[in-house]
Amino acid sequence: MTKKEIIQKLPYTKPFLFVDEIVEVNEDHIKGNYTFLHNEYFYKGHFKGNPVTPGVILTECMAQIGMACFGIFLLKDTWDQEAWNVAMTSSDINFYAPVFPGEKVYVEADKVYFRFNKLKCNVAMYNSKNVLVAKGVVAGVAFKNNIEK
Repeated sequence: MTKKEIIQKLPYTKPFLFVDEIVEVNEDHIKGNYTFLHNEYFYKGHFKGNPVTPGVILTECMAQIGMACFGIFLLKDTWDQEAWNVAMTSSDINFYAPVFPGEKVYVEADKVYFRFNKLKCNVAMYNSKNVLVAKGVVAGVAFKNNIEK
């Protein structure tokens, strides 16, 4: 599975897709990035006259790269986009620096464990100046869709 195929298999689309590129991935680690565009929908109200990326969106970006993309890679032999889906089950993130419109962020995640289709990772986000934006732990699960066809 290629890095581009991993992103294509995500169950998200714009405006809720926060992955531009997977830079590196192996059985223990993933790195990826995303650029927050000036016209993202959430900047209109957060904050008036001084747009800042909400922490929940930063967490989602970290989870999409560090848990969803990583999980799809780890399930590569069995992943079928029609049959599978992913969901974040928990997060514990600390924030250290703001992210503004136009900024590119880099996410790195290291696997803590992957068993029974549940993935837990230590995750960190950096800005383009290599300043730590946020770090913590995310976990999620891959599950079979129950959609009858």
